[in-house]
Amino acid sequence: MSKMTNKPIATSKPSKLARKPEAREEAKEKAIPAETEEITAEAPVEKVSSKARSEANDEKGEVTIEKKLIALYNLQQVDSQVDKIRIIRGELPLEVQDLEDEIAGLETRVDNYIQETEALEKSMVDKKNAIRDALALIKKYEDQQMNVRNNREYDSLTKEIEYQNLEIQLSEKRIKEFQSGLELKKEEIDSFQQVLQDRKNDLEIKRNELEDIIAETEKEESDLITNSEENRKYIEDRLLMAYSRIRKIARNGLAVVQIERDACGGCFNKIPPQHQLDIRMHKKIIVCEYCGRILVDDGIVSAVH
Repeated sequence: MSKMTNKPIATSKPSKLARKPEAREEAKEKAIPAETEEITAEAPVEKVSSKARSEANDEKGEVTIEKKLIALYNLQQVDSQVDKIRIIRGELPLEVQDLEDEIAGLETRVDNYIQETEALEKSMVDKKNAIRDALALIKKYEDQQMNVRNNREYDSLTKEIEYQNLEIQLSEKRIKEFQSGLELKKEEIDSFQQVLQDRKNDLEIKRNELEDIIAETEKEESDLITNSEENRKYIEDRLLMAYSRIRKIARNGLAVVQIERDACGGCFNKIPPQHQLDIRMHKKIIVCEYCGRILVDDGIVSAVH
């Protein structure tokens, strides 16, 4: 019988194949921190700015409240500049319109007087013709009187002659009246024509002034109006109607105002802190509870300028 030795049994070294799972586990454990660091580094990218969200919504065809507020404030700035240009023109357009209306009235009055004078002159001609006809009849009746056969025919012709003389007297009286009226109408026509000429001269001066101003501001006003139309595309009709309504009744046409020193930029009443916070959130359109103007914060103003 062979003797058994108490030599310790040598443990076999793990093969390379056996070490591979462990190596993979160790590599995976070492890789976790790297992946964590990568996510941590990418995490801030997920915090998209409000401007980026606005642009993303625009790409989807959606107009955010912030975009509407920017468009409204920009629209207000453009319309205010247009108002300033029209103020520069002052009352000239109204003065030109008033002069044009006055000239049209004077021309109508002069035309009526001319027609009346023509009618008077025609009446005078008719009366002169009537006098000439009456004289011819008188001459005829007088010739007939020379050949009458009795007193009755003579008396009858005499009455006809007297009647024609009365017609002549009446026609002469009417001619004098027509002549007097004609002279008066001609004086009035001369007077109104002088006034009309003065008004036409004034109108020409005013029109030249207005045309000079328009020539100076036409290009700028056209660009502003185009800009205004572009901003209106981002605002729905209901909001545009409200904006236009506020502009009509608001002082200086201001419908959209900035918060200044915690107060409304239109009526200068204090705005509660909660309302100021809501305005800065750009989640909804907020109006002043005192004057009804649309309120915007510094962020909207900065985005426009």
